[in-house]
Amino acid sequence: MNRKRKIRVLAAKPGLDGHDRGIKVIASALMDAGMEVVYTGLRQTPEQIVEAAIQEDVDVIGMSILSGAHDYLFPKVMKLLHEKGVEDILVLGGGIIPDEDIPALKKAGIAEIFGPGTTTEDIVRYIEHNIGQ
Repeated sequence: MNRKRKIRVLAAKPGLDGHDRGIKVIASALMDAGMEVVYTGLRQTPEQIVEAAIQEDVDVIGMSILSGAHDYLFPKVMKLLHEKGVEDILVLGGGIIPDEDIPALKKAGIAEIFGPGTTTEDIVRYIEHNIGQ
């Protein structure tokens, strides 16, 4: 499938997590792969993430979290997207997320969780495959 525009990704750091090195590495890799990346910065609320995703007309939301609040913040983003009728954005999560928490996050609508050790190539490939590249 040929796309008329580049894949657009919103990279977000929800909650009070102040560690952004990982998401900046991912954002750089996605840009190197030809995607457009909008980085929202640190300490974003779920409402801010959803509004930015809608305003920027993104194909993907990638959230990174190390604080342990993923079990609240990720599902909250999904709930807000659903309430706004947004069903066509691929939502991904990453960071330090215990394996036992992943099934509930996927049930909430997070398409995939990428943990420590995931290569940037794997993330690029996943996005391209699931967006129709």
